[in-house]
Amino acid sequence: MTVRSAAPHPVKTIGRAVSIRVGSATADRRQLPSFVLVGAQRAGTTSLFRALVSHPLVHGANYHKGVNYFDVNHHRGPAWYQGHFPTTGHLQRRARAHGVEGDPVTFEASGYYMFHPRAAARMAQHLPDVRIVAMLRDPVERAYSAWKHEHARGFEWASFQAALDLEDNRLEGEVERMTTYPGYQSTHHRHHAYVRRGQYHEQLLRLREHFPAEHIHVVESESFFTDPEPTYRALLDFLGLPPVMPERFDRWNGRPSAPMADETRGRLREHFAAHDDALAEMLGRRPAWHA
Repeated sequence: MTVRSAAPHPVKTIGRAVSIRVGSATADRRQLPSFVLVGAQRAGTTSLFRALVSHPLVHGANYHKGVNYFDVNHHRGPAWYQGHFPTTGHLQRRARAHGVEGDPVTFEASGYYMFHPRAAARMAQHLPDVRIVAMLRDPVERAYSAWKHEHARGFEWASFQAALDLEDNRLEGEVERMTTYPGYQSTHHRHHAYVRRGQYHEQLLRLREHFPAEHIHVVESESFFTDPEPTYRALLDFLGLPPVMPERFDRWNGRPSAPMADETRGRLREHFAAHDDALAEMLGRRPAWHA
């Protein structure tokens, strides 16, 4: 346990606030991300994040897994964003201490970036050369996991079946409002899009409108958790990083529960069939959950 993780919550909150103020004032000395993990929500991004920050050349944002700048905090400005990252001097000293050759890099992981209708364009504006890592999961399992997550956090009151029935009404007009009014934030879009967040082809297409396809790397959670070393090695190769493996690959943030009802599973599998076919055509292979 680190001193930071052992600190009481009010102390950590104050520490974050001070860090952000100092960081914003010294933003020009801080290193912007060379890659961003954009989601998907409940696809294993925390586990992948933990593996990445174990690499001696990789550093996340200070105090945060994700800064959420390109979705809900964009109004705070680029200095606020850059202030979340370590200074270039600190990164270089850390790399020398580990004795690993190569240039240190920073990144962040925000599970809402891939789904947010404005995030891709904002990333392209602020980080035009950034590389994008998208982690996908069987959309049927992801939907159920997201519902459990939102229910546990108090954002959802309906049963899973009822939440699926409510989704279209909840999200009606929300994307249009978000694209028309830059400051508009939608609780329904962020917390109740169980089905639409699993329509990955649409989200990857939006990313490809702003970034070249060769700058976008897809990791399927099924591959990462079943056969982590080659999956992780391929990611490091995409990022141009030396193949330093973590001591172990752990699974974080799982939420065990009763199984999904067979009828609901069948309904979702039927819905996602065409979306998975479109994804397969884009990737040039069937996604791992159909292997």
